[in-house]
Amino acid sequence: MADGLLVGVGLGSQAMIPQPERTGWAVEEEPAPLEKGLFQDEDSCSDCSNHDKPGSSLPSFVPSGKTHFPEIFQTSQLLFYERFKAYQDYILADCKASEVREFTAEFLEKVLEPSGWRAVWHTNVFEVLVEVTDVDFAALKAAVRLADPYLCESQVSSFTLECMNELLNLKEHRLPLQELWVVFDDSGVFDQTALAIEHVRFFYQNIWRSWDEEEEDEYDYFVRCVEPRLRLHYDILEDRVPSGLIVDYRNLLSQCEESYRTFLNLRSSLSNCSSDSEQENISMVEGLKLYSEIEQLKQKLKLIENPLLRYVFGYQKNSNIQAKGIRPNGQKVMHVVSSTMMTGLLRSLLRDRLCQEPCKEETEIQFHSDPLSAINACYEGDTVIVCPGHYMVHGTFAIADSIELEGYGLPDDIVIEKRGKGDTFVDCTGVDIKISGIKFIQHDAVEGILIIHRGKTTLESCVLQCETTGVTVRTSAEFLMKNSDLYGAKGAGIEIYPGSKCTLSDNEIHHCKEGILIKDFLDEHYDIPKISMVNNVIHNNEGYGVVLVKPTIFSDLQENVQDEIEENRALKILTSEEAGTAERVDLEELIQCATGKMELYARSSLSEQVEGNCEIVNELVAASTQKGQMKKKRLSELGITQADDNLMSQEMFVSIVGNQFKWNGKGSFGTFLF
Repeated sequence: MADGLLVGVGLGSQAMIPQPERTGWAVEEEPAPLEKGLFQDEDSCSDCSNHDKPGSSLPSFVPSGKTHFPEIFQTSQLLFYERFKAYQDYILADCKASEVREFTAEFLEKVLEPSGWRAVWHTNVFEVLVEVTDVDFAALKAAVRLADPYLCESQVSSFTLECMNELLNLKEHRLPLQELWVVFDDSGVFDQTALAIEHVRFFYQNIWRSWDEEEEDEYDYFVRCVEPRLRLHYDILEDRVPSGLIVDYRNLLSQCEESYRTFLNLRSSLSNCSSDSEQENISMVEGLKLYSEIEQLKQKLKLIENPLLRYVFGYQKNSNIQAKGIRPNGQKVMHVVSSTMMTGLLRSLLRDRLCQEPCKEETEIQFHSDPLSAINACYEGDTVIVCPGHYMVHGTFAIADSIELEGYGLPDDIVIEKRGKGDTFVDCTGVDIKISGIKFIQHDAVEGILIIHRGKTTLESCVLQCETTGVTVRTSAEFLMKNSDLYGAKGAGIEIYPGSKCTLSDNEIHHCKEGILIKDFLDEHYDIPKISMVNNVIHNNEGYGVVLVKPTIFSDLQENVQDEIEENRALKILTSEEAGTAERVDLEELIQCATGKMELYARSSLSEQVEGNCEIVNELVAASTQKGQMKKKRLSELGITQADDNLMSQEMFVSIVGNQFKWNGKGSFGTFLF
C-alpha cells in the first residue's frame, strides 16, 4: 500500500472545513470555525472527537438515531485544495473522460484495504452495518456481509435481518463503494481507505456527469470539467455565488439530465427499428432536436461553472418587485434624507430645492434618517433628496416606480455604503428612474452594484465603487449614464445584454476586470443591443476596454456571413454631427469614415483611440449580419422562403465616437468566443 499517499498532500483533519454533501450525514450549514476542531453538524452527529491518539489523524462522529452505530470516519469536509490535489495528482491526472473509471480503479488498488474493515451502508431509506470481505476495483464495488451484531436504522419501516439478507442476495452482496462510510479505527490503518472512498463518493455525486464520456475525449478532462465544477461547488459553499444563480444551475442540471436520459432511450429505440422506416425517420428528427437542446443546456452549464464567465452569461435574475403606482390621494411627495437636520441645511434646501416655485401647489415633505426607508416609502413620481453624509445601509434599493433619487451636493459628500452580504445594491424595474449626484460603495457582494431589469434608468454625475460586477443592463432595459465615474469591478464595469439599449456619455470606467462587456446571442431570439458611446474614457482595466462575448454554438452559420453582408448593409451611425439626419452608411463607408477620422490625428495615441472605436463598430456590424442570417435560416426551416427585407434587416443605431482607450491590459477591444 502507498502509505502516506494522501496524507502527504495535507488530507488530514487539521486542514478540513465542513462542506455540504447529498447524504444526510453531511454538514449542510456554512463552515464551522476551525477552532471548533470537530467538523461536526450538531443536528446529525451526537458525538465527534479528534482522537488525538498516535494512529489515526482523522476525526470521527457517531451517526444520530436510535441505533447505536460505532463511530464513523468524518471525511466529508475537506478543503478545496485537498480535493483538487487528490484528483489532479493521484486519481485523474491527465486522463480522458472515457478513462476516468480505469484511473479511479488503479488509484483505489494502491490505497484501499481489500478486506477486513467495517462500514455503514448508507442509503436514503436505511443504514446498516456491514463487513467488507473483498473489493472489485474495476467495478468500484465491495463484497460485503452483514456484521454481527445486526445493526440497522430505517427511515421508513423496520428492516428485519431476513429482509436485509434477501436484499443483499439480490445485489449479490456487492455494494457501490460510494454508499459505504468506513467505521472509525484509531490505529490509522484505514485512514486512507476512508479518504479514498470519500474522493470517489464526492466525485460521482458532485463532479461526474452522465454525458461526460460522450464529450470530446481529450487529455484535459480535469482542466475542462473537474476543476471548474469543483471551484463552483466551493464557491457556492462559501457564499460567493448569488442564490438565484445557484437555483438556475440546479434547474439546468436537472433539465440536462432528464433530456439526456430521454435521448439515450430514443437512441436505443432507433437501434431496434427497421431501416428506413417512417418511425425511424421521426425518431431521428426528435433525436436531433434533443441533441441540440442538450448541447445548449450543457453550454449554459459550462458558463456557470466557469468562474470568469458565470456572471457574463449564466445568470438572468428575474426581479419580482411590484410597483406601487400613484399614491391613492394622487399627491407626489418629496422625501428628504439627512442623518441630522441643521437650520442652515434646511434654509439651503428651502431656497434651492423645496421652494423654487412659490406659485406651485403645496407639496408634502417627509423626512428620513436613511435612504433605504425613503426609497421604500416612495410612490410613482416621488423625489428623494439625499443630504450630505455617509449612510450605511444593509438592504437592497428596490426601485419599481418612476422616481428621482438625487444628492444635494457633490457625490463625494453624499456616500451610500452597503454593508452585509447580499445580492444586488440597487435594483431597478421602474419605467423612468433618475439617479444623480450620489456615490455608491459596495462591500461583501455577490452581484453587481446596479441592475436594470426593465424600463429606463438614468444615472448622472454619480460615482460607483464596485465589488463584483458594476452595472448590468438586462434584455429590454434602457440605461443612460452621463458624467459618472465607475471603478473597482472584479468583473465588467458595465454588462450590456442582448435586446437592451445603452447610452454612455462623458464617463470614466477604469480599474475593472473588463471595461464594458457586450453580450451577443446566447439565445438566437434576442436582438443585438443598441449602443451609443460618446466621449468616454476607458482606462486601466485588467482586460479589454470593450469586449464582445460571442457563442460558438451557431458557428455553422458563420461561413455564410460574408454573402449576407452584401444584402444587409443597413447600419445607421449617429454621430454628433448627424444625430438629426441619421444617414444610412454601409460597412465600407463606416470604415472609410473611421479611417478619415484617424488621419485627422497626428499623435499615435489618438489614432489608437479612434481605431478602438472603429473596431467596436465593425464587430457589431458582423454580429448584426449574423443575426439576420440566423433569422432567415429559421424562417426557411418553417417553409417561409421569402421575407420582408424591412423585417429581416437588423439595423443598429449606434454612436461610437470620441472615446479614449488608455492603458487597458489587453487593448481597447477584444472578442471572446465561448
